[in-house]
Amino acid sequence: MLISQALNEKINEQIGYEFAASIQYTAIAAHFDAESLPFLAQHFYRQAAEEHQHAMKFIKFLIDAGGRVEIPVIAKPVAKFPFAEDAVKLSLEQEIKVTNLINGLMDHALKENNHIAATFLQWFVSEQLEEVSSMDQLLKIVQRAGESNLLLIEQYLAGNKRAGASKEQGEG
Repeated sequence: MLISQALNEKINEQIGYEFAASIQYTAIAAHFDAESLPFLAQHFYRQAAEEHQHAMKFIKFLIDAGGRVEIPVIAKPVAKFPFAEDAVKLSLEQEIKVTNLINGLMDHALKENNHIAATFLQWFVSEQLEEVSSMDQLLKIVQRAGESNLLLIEQYLAGNKRAGASKEQGEG
C-alpha cells in the first residue's frame, strides 16, 4: 500500500466533498434551468460534471495506491435560492472550502513524506486556483448586473461559450 490509513481516510472524506459539490452544482443548475436561465444552468451543469470527475480521480488514485475507497454519506444540497447571487455566493464559499481541504491533504501528504500523493494532489492545488478565481469573477458579474438584469449574465456566459468554441476550433 502506497498510502497511510490516515491519508486514505482523508481522501475518502475528500471524495465525499467532491461528490457533494457535484450534487450541489446540479441543484444550482436545475434551479437556473427552472428559472429559464439556460446559460447559467449550463455553466453549473458543467461544474457538476467537473466535480464528479474530480471525485473519480481521487477514487482512481486510492485504488492505484492500494487504498480502500469508502464513500461517505452526502448531505442534501440547497435547491432553492431567493436570488442568483445567493447561488453563486454559495458556490464560491464551497470552492474556498474545497481549496482549504485540498491544502490540508497536501500538508498531510508532505508531513508523511508521501511524494506520490503530493504529486497527485499538485494538480488539484492548481485546479482550485482556477475554480476560485472563476467563481469569484462570476459572483462579481452577478453582483454588478443585479437581480433585475440576469439576462446580461446570460449574454456574458453565452459570449464566453462562443469564444471558447471559436478558440477550440482555431487550435485544431
